[in-house]
Amino acid sequence: MVRVKICGITNLEDALNAIDAGCDALGFVFYKKSPRYIVPLAAKRLINNLPQRTIKIGIFVNEKEIQVRKVAKLCKLDMLQFHGDETVEFCARFKGYKIIKAFRVKDKINIPDILRYKVFAYLFDTFVESERGGTGKKFNWRLLSRFGGIKQPIFLSGGLNKDNVKKAISSVRPDWVDVSTGVEIKPGKKDYRKIRDFIGALKKIKKERIR
Repeated sequence: MVRVKICGITNLEDALNAIDAGCDALGFVFYKKSPRYIVPLAAKRLINNLPQRTIKIGIFVNEKEIQVRKVAKLCKLDMLQFHGDETVEFCARFKGYKIIKAFRVKDKINIPDILRYKVFAYLFDTFVESERGGTGKKFNWRLLSRFGGIKQPIFLSGGLNKDNVKKAISSVRPDWVDVSTGVEIKPGKKDYRKIRDFIGALKKIKKERIR
């Protein structure tokens, strides 16, 4: 089954609701310009109250290495997601962590450039000039479905919701789906029913395949 990351978690209630609904990972945004930003100390307190099995992912945008390391250690993060203009060399410095490098898709995908990043996984999100993720807009999935040979896990993000996730999976065949806006009441506040319905749609896909 495709795994689920609920991103932009800012409070314990939303985190526990997402886990109860069956998500595999939670994303915490450590980018101050984001409406879903969470203070590292608050994230630490929140994470201390979560089951150990839940994967904790920190999202950073063009952050300094020393700050990334400080937050990762403080919050005991399992994965680091770089959602900015981080270089190949920068991403390679974080030995011991699983790194997700995000790429914002506009009208084409340059696979050779992407493959230069020797990271754990690639994330594909929608390009919006003024925003770094959480746009609620999807890109042309056919741009990604044309390419094969990517051995690393793929996270698909951007405009996902319960109504289009089946089509997204059939088009791209990602290993993970990453949702934030599609399960929110407002930026930074999740809707438990939307999370439940989103994950329920994925479970339905699995049952259909088993048949």
